[in-house]
Amino acid sequence: MLDRRHVLAMLGTTALATLAPSALFAAASIKPDDASALLVIDVQNCFLPGGSLAVKEGEQVVPVINRIAKAFSNVVMTQDWHTPGHISFASVHSGKKPFETIDLPYGKQVLWPDHCVQGTDGASLSKDLSIPHAELIIRKGFHKDVDSYSAFLEADGKTSTGLAGYLKGRKIKRVFVAGLATDFCVAWTALDARKAGFEVYVVEDACRGIDTQGSLAKAWADMAKAGVKRIQSADIAVSA
Repeated sequence: MLDRRHVLAMLGTTALATLAPSALFAAASIKPDDASALLVIDVQNCFLPGGSLAVKEGEQVVPVINRIAKAFSNVVMTQDWHTPGHISFASVHSGKKPFETIDLPYGKQVLWPDHCVQGTDGASLSKDLSIPHAELIIRKGFHKDVDSYSAFLEADGKTSTGLAGYLKGRKIKRVFVAGLATDFCVAWTALDARKAGFEVYVVEDACRGIDTQGSLAKAWADMAKAGVKRIQSADIAVSA
């Protein structure tokens, strides 16, 4: 009969040798390279405490994003940039309340409180964001009759923001998505990034969701199905 020392010796030369590569891979930090970009989605005052469409704990993403951004040489930020009286505002539709839905030519539209109106303080990026090397701000949702969650395509699924072309022109292969809100602008951005051919990671603890009518669980399920990878900020190697 083999004693414990013999078992450990065999594990050390056989089973452990087989398991080591996958174990090491699972524990390894992700090191962003020049072909990686961080997309910081809609960290704007309207979505933070006191804002008209505040996301619960939304302010908690800011220090996480500031920290991981140091690992990226390529950072893009986005802003919701709505016209006054935008079609996605409940106030525009008589008898409708925020979070109800209507049917529009491009599909079902959630109605929101007025938010991120062009030029207002609510539309401004959080003053606590500290990413001086961010190289591009994409503004979306500025067409009055079409909403725009994704950083890549407006809600009609065909009007491009130009972000995919920009990233491909910069030879970016993989994108990391963080910001607000997980179940809307983050998820739509991640899904469209996959459709555009990028490898996509969503940094879960650098995001917060709205979660209306099961939207958060659905978003994660849709992203998983599309091949989006769900990670934590600790998985990203950040130099001290």
